[in-house]
Amino acid sequence: MEVSSICAMPLYDRGVLKSTRPAVPTIAVGNLSLGGTGKTPHVELVLRSLQDIAPLATLSRGYGRSGTEFREVLSDNTDLQRGDEPLQIKWKFPLVRVFVGADRVMAVALIEAQVPGIKVVVLDDALQHRPLNAGLNILLTTWHKPFFEDALLPAGTLRDVRSRSKTAQVVIVTKCPIAPDASERQRWKDSLGLKQDQVLHFSGIHYDPPGWFLPTEGPVPMGQLTSALLFTGIADPDPLAIHARSLWGRVEHLSFPDHHPFSPSDLGRLAGVFSSFAADPKLLVTTEKDAMRLRSVIAGSPLEGLPIAVIGMRAVVLNEPERFASLLRDHVDPHSAHR
Repeated sequence: MEVSSICAMPLYDRGVLKSTRPAVPTIAVGNLSLGGTGKTPHVELVLRSLQDIAPLATLSRGYGRSGTEFREVLSDNTDLQRGDEPLQIKWKFPLVRVFVGADRVMAVALIEAQVPGIKVVVLDDALQHRPLNAGLNILLTTWHKPFFEDALLPAGTLRDVRSRSKTAQVVIVTKCPIAPDASERQRWKDSLGLKQDQVLHFSGIHYDPPGWFLPTEGPVPMGQLTSALLFTGIADPDPLAIHARSLWGRVEHLSFPDHHPFSPSDLGRLAGVFSSFAADPKLLVTTEKDAMRLRSVIAGSPLEGLPIAVIGMRAVVLNEPERFASLLRDHVDPHSAHR
């Protein structure tokens, strides 16, 4: 988050500065911490829940791109032009209009003007963008490091005060290893300090079968006789690394920082490690988000022509998924019949 936004937070909290509520329905998915809660998979979860409603749009800042101006994301853009996560959403949801822009209030107004009949704008990481007051706020916090066990920077990883959680109509505990029972759900609600009207959900991770980075005949090899060199540039790669070790006999993991732009030296290092870390059969494995950044730099690099597989992931609601979907649909169109 920009320093200017952090400095302005108390002014919004005291009502000195005012937030804008757009006319179009808006759903903000965010967190209080620096990252790793699964914002983009939960934006995708919202889009899947509303998939028969159109037109839909998403808006994010487009972290890692060059510039902060308002732009639409097209499938042939690069991550440097629009950001890896918006590009990933466009690839997975080609019918959704995907936009990036640092000024969310202005961007939503431009989306309303450019997309006639727009039904909803889903905002990725907008809880700390105080100038915009979204109609429905979804706050994410992880099972293993909930915000009530964390502290503000620099002592912890929180970038906003815990009381900001009161503005969320929905709180989702993410990356849950199990579906909690009723008593466990109540314990979480008490620990989170939720109000009576705040809805609590729990979500888990579902991994898709690995697929090839480039169109290739035949399935991706798996099993104990195959080795995999996993490379990631995401905030919390540990769950994926555990999953990868369930698919292949030997897994080595090279971890880069979140949103890391792969340089020629990075690609050379990966190719060098891959050549010697194990005997055949072997392959490279990465995430959907990393694949977006890899597409613009792989041509002519040492990785070109090597077997690279991609593992996609989805967030799934573990308790009352129908209620979660209905809540979203009621916000978008309270007069529509649920189908």
